[in-house]
Amino acid sequence: MRFVRAMSLGIEKEAELPFEERIMNKQWQHRSTPVDAYWKFHKQTVENLEEFWASVAKELEWFRPWDKVFDASNPPFYKWFVGGRLNLSYLTVDRHVKTWRKNKLAIEWEGEPVDENGYPTDRRKFTYYDLYREVNRVAYMLKSNFGIKKGDRITIYLPMIPELPITMLAAWRIGAITSVVFSGFSADALAERINDSQSRLVVTADGFWRRGKVVRLKEVVDAALEKSTGVENVIVFSRLGLKDVPMTEGRDYWWHRVMQGIPVNTYIEPEPVESEHPSFILYTSGTTGKPKGIVHDTGGWAVHVYATMKWVFDLRDDDVYWCTADIGWVTGHSYIVLGPLLMGATEIMYEGAPDYPQPDRWWSIVERYGITILYTSPTAIRMFMRYGEAWPRKHDLSTLRIIHSVGEPINPEAWRWAYTVLGGEKVAFGSTWWMTETGGILISHAPGLYLTPMKPGTNGPPLPGFEVDVVDENGNPAPPGVRGYLVITKPWPGMLHGIWGDPERYIKTYWSRFPGRFYAGDYAIKDKDGYIWVLGRADEVIKVAGHRLGTYELESALIAYPTVAEAAVIGVPDPIKGEVPIAFVVLKQGVMPNDELRKELRDHVRRTIGPIAEPAQIFFVSKLPKTRSGKIMRRLLRAVATAAPLGDVTTLEDETSVEEAKKAYEELKAEMGRV
Repeated sequence: MRFVRAMSLGIEKEAELPFEERIMNKQWQHRSTPVDAYWKFHKQTVENLEEFWASVAKELEWFRPWDKVFDASNPPFYKWFVGGRLNLSYLTVDRHVKTWRKNKLAIEWEGEPVDENGYPTDRRKFTYYDLYREVNRVAYMLKSNFGIKKGDRITIYLPMIPELPITMLAAWRIGAITSVVFSGFSADALAERINDSQSRLVVTADGFWRRGKVVRLKEVVDAALEKSTGVENVIVFSRLGLKDVPMTEGRDYWWHRVMQGIPVNTYIEPEPVESEHPSFILYTSGTTGKPKGIVHDTGGWAVHVYATMKWVFDLRDDDVYWCTADIGWVTGHSYIVLGPLLMGATEIMYEGAPDYPQPDRWWSIVERYGITILYTSPTAIRMFMRYGEAWPRKHDLSTLRIIHSVGEPINPEAWRWAYTVLGGEKVAFGSTWWMTETGGILISHAPGLYLTPMKPGTNGPPLPGFEVDVVDENGNPAPPGVRGYLVITKPWPGMLHGIWGDPERYIKTYWSRFPGRFYAGDYAIKDKDGYIWVLGRADEVIKVAGHRLGTYELESALIAYPTVAEAAVIGVPDPIKGEVPIAFVVLKQGVMPNDELRKELRDHVRRTIGPIAEPAQIFFVSKLPKTRSGKIMRRLLRAVATAAPLGDVTTLEDETSVEEAKKAYEELKAEMGRV
């Protein structure tokens, strides 16, 4: 371990990160690459950026080749592969049915319900030929029955069922622009996205299963449409077979009825769209302000995702790949729908909760299908840590050869647990960094190319063709080991093409803080090997007596304590210090909360980071409020602690977590005589 003082931002604190720790294993010796050799190769790719990305793009099939690799004539509205024409639906299904992969398994889907033996009762399989036929039939339905054409926006509000990727591929086949809305969002959130994108059509379902309960979707759509204009039709897929679904005559249609009579051999010519044609709009939810409609193109995004699927996931034809994300988020767009199908992979889709009906649901899935590549979130890993090693050890996880995490920084303890307990110390394991705006992974270890030594908790070096840096408040490079702001210094193929309908906000949000460079909004540290350690959002900061503390550092310090499974830290107002940190802590199973442990944890944070970081209060809870995608909803904890309105809680995985946090807070206040 090494302690590094981060002073350039006026932060008098110490961050404990294993900068010097290096891990390799025998299974990956064939890809092992010294750090210096990797940087030599990386330098060549960024110095010859257009030539490098053109060589990658040539591996895909284009209906028309590009005239210009990169157009920087109107910064920051950059364009890639200008003049080129292609189609994502063609690339993901048509080209595979022309090869031996025609009858290869593309998607194996598992629903949440299980029988008395814990075996899934709902399973569906799609070969690439099955997928090709269904995509063509749905494309015909959208085009002929509902008049959807190139450039039209359609909102897709579906759970994790095969019809979600099928609808996306069908829309892209005819040049329509998708706006997928996570099925956990409320009617208000859905209406806002429908209105902003000016969607003509909504595709939804009657409902889906979550933790053994029916979640009804169609009624949410109806409520949203009361606040929306412009939607002409709603298509409803019958996932549950509910008999009491409200249907508005002339507007709403059952999927199975409009698909009746469309022959299985229906063929719709793929629309050869321009490289810069928008493929999708995806709204970043944020905690305040209007959601941003992030726009991604077709050609640049396809090239970026294709390259990273090869480099980061090392996909082979005998792999079974599982990304546990929801397609309602960008991870699902890039690394469930587009990436694996571009590569002709076999992938798993799962409908339900990660620990239902037992905490080993995921591990039973890994064992059942012989999954070799797992892409998941640090939050999920920490949750499973809390359940203990016994659950994963009940199952054969020996098929796993690669594990990557995504969505937030992974603390070193969670990395080590997953590497050892899940991966048997034989996997390649990386923490990928990217965001909705980047379209694909930028920073990660690359076992499919050159694998530099792994370090617990790091994101690793930037991938080939991507150039990033860590800078101080003035935009100057931060010294190694000193916290700064993460920036992307050169345009990249998968980059966003603006914010839908709001070009000024695009410039202000991403390009004004450090002119000429893309500001990611994250704190990060670059170590002496050039590895990037993303520390979390720069706006997730607590300012204590003028000292700025990142919530990630405090949470990592708490999680490093042997009895702690999860932690969430927030700042609350303080009349003297301005703000003070308070922590909500989930203990490992079998550990009983008490005042002595509370004091030990506060002392531990003092020792690890410094006295300024000591939590003013620590609340023990059995669960943290999280979205169904696994993100901790810190704003709800802040609302509990400050007695503010909770706001929208429709994306919560378990609403009892908020009530429990509220109860813990009130009980501790009562104990301290503050009521």
